[in-house]
Amino acid sequence: MSGYETKLAELGVTLPDAPAPAANYVPFVQVGDLVHVSGQISAGSDGFITGKLGDDMNVEAGAAAARSCAISLLAQVKAACGGDLDRLVRVVKLVGFVNSTSDFVDQPKVINGASDFMAEALGEAGRHARSAVSASSLPFGVAVEIEGIFQIK
Repeated sequence: MSGYETKLAELGVTLPDAPAPAANYVPFVQVGDLVHVSGQISAGSDGFITGKLGDDMNVEAGAAAARSCAISLLAQVKAACGGDLDRLVRVVKLVGFVNSTSDFVDQPKVINGASDFMAEALGEAGRHARSAVSASSLPFGVAVEIEGIFQIK
């Protein structure tokens, strides 16, 4: 088990198989030492995590949905690294989309669910640049979608 995966196990997380694309795109593209991972949508063991922040979902539930996206992002990075997550050098940037009402203003608090998880699981390598924006709707009604850029060796 890799060093990162040992830390994930300590956090009670086992990376799933990398999710398959939901439409006509590839899950990641590597350019040089950067891996660009397509948007990962919020999902758990019971299926998609759906909801609209500011309506039927609170910030804590949104942050948990964002955390699930972060886990899927790392699963894609592991796939991009041929199964060796220790090839990950750092998380460069995350872009988070929050399914929210027009008056909801706590998108950063929601996406903190992913950012906090990356820092906890990866240490300094998990600290990253970030955007957190609102969306009036997301695929399948999910609460959160996050894409990322990762540096690998």
